[in-house]
Amino acid sequence: MGYFSRFLVLHHVWLSFTCLLGDFILTNHREQRELSFVERNGTQFMLDGRAFYINGWNSYWLMDHSVDEDRKPRVSAVLEAGAKMGLTVCRTWAFNDGGYNALQVSPGRFDERVFRALDHVIAEARQHGIRLLLSLVNNLKAYGGKTQYVNWAWEEGIGLSSLNDSFFFDPSIKRYFKHYVKTLLTRKNTITGIEYRNDPTIFAWELMNEPRCISDPSGDTLQDWIEEMSAFVKTIDKNHLLTVGLEGFYGLKNPKRLAVNPELWASSLGSDFVRNSKVPAIDFASVHIYPDHWFPHLEFEDKLKYVSKWMLSHIEDGHYELNKPVFFTEFGLSNLNKDFQPSQRDRFYKTIFDIIYKSAKRKRAGAGALIWQLFVEGMDEFNDDFGFVPWERESTYRVLTDQSCRLARIQGITQQNNYLKELCLQRQ
Repeated sequence: MGYFSRFLVLHHVWLSFTCLLGDFILTNHREQRELSFVERNGTQFMLDGRAFYINGWNSYWLMDHSVDEDRKPRVSAVLEAGAKMGLTVCRTWAFNDGGYNALQVSPGRFDERVFRALDHVIAEARQHGIRLLLSLVNNLKAYGGKTQYVNWAWEEGIGLSSLNDSFFFDPSIKRYFKHYVKTLLTRKNTITGIEYRNDPTIFAWELMNEPRCISDPSGDTLQDWIEEMSAFVKTIDKNHLLTVGLEGFYGLKNPKRLAVNPELWASSLGSDFVRNSKVPAIDFASVHIYPDHWFPHLEFEDKLKYVSKWMLSHIEDGHYELNKPVFFTEFGLSNLNKDFQPSQRDRFYKTIFDIIYKSAKRKRAGAGALIWQLFVEGMDEFNDDFGFVPWERESTYRVLTDQSCRLARIQGITQQNNYLKELCLQRQ
């Protein structure tokens, strides 16, 4: 056999090997972790037939960092760190509309490079046994948000108004958003080969981060949008749970607005926790906890008292009004407070964790909480006054991991990941 013939044979063998290797990697991603979808039964999240209580975190930046090879390792690092702390769900952005590293460059136009970055986030989360709560758009301007959608329609000469809140009622903008949602949910992951809507790595979808419609304080405009968009999501994806993304404020018609809302302004934002969460296609309610922003001049001890009142009110709503889980999807304590001490964060977190734990023990509606927010080293430019690197403060790390183990014992550690088994056995 001549040199060229030998080369062709070897080349053929090499191609066959690489094809088999590719099939093996794809199959490995598909089969390495057999996951079930998280479901709901009344006020409880359910996983494999058992109640599922969540200790987790926010890292909004995962897709953005997965675009660039030099920043990509941070994504794996924070997911691995979360898994080692026994955390089970991470909330992150599945949007970037316009601007740098945009997923949606313009209405209906997507950057495949960024979509592959989101593929990577989902595949890495699966590898580490972490589920994702994926938010679909921002009420705020960061990463585009509803402002970008309004600007697109206005620039094309088809927008009804330049008002930001036209996002919720302009037919053209609603078509933009629906196209985005359908494209995202039917996306086939280039790493795992699984369509997003069929991937149990995704814990749930969130319609919007902190929706507000201040132009209509009655709440009717936002309510109509939630009803329409939640029904639309369910026509495409019946596998996953869905939430609104609310902060938890009570609206003008809710009697709790005076007793529980931070101040009068909170009832005039066009949202209402109970009314919005009652929408049939919404599977669970979401609440945020930011006493620093709501009561900047309140003493720390009084903030803790308010946090307990705020949480217990919403858990009560979940149990008696909604018959749905209540998930505290953001909570944080600012380090810019004039009297801030790192030890205050430990007490703040423990106050929240204790209420979740007691609710779980009683099988009430408090389903879990996600800390805002976790980073790894070298990310100061992406941080705010709430984020931190968890292992840099031993006492805070202990508070987080203790909560993971307390919830795991209620559920039965056997259904948790190996990191959690090892972690909690050490704590017994």
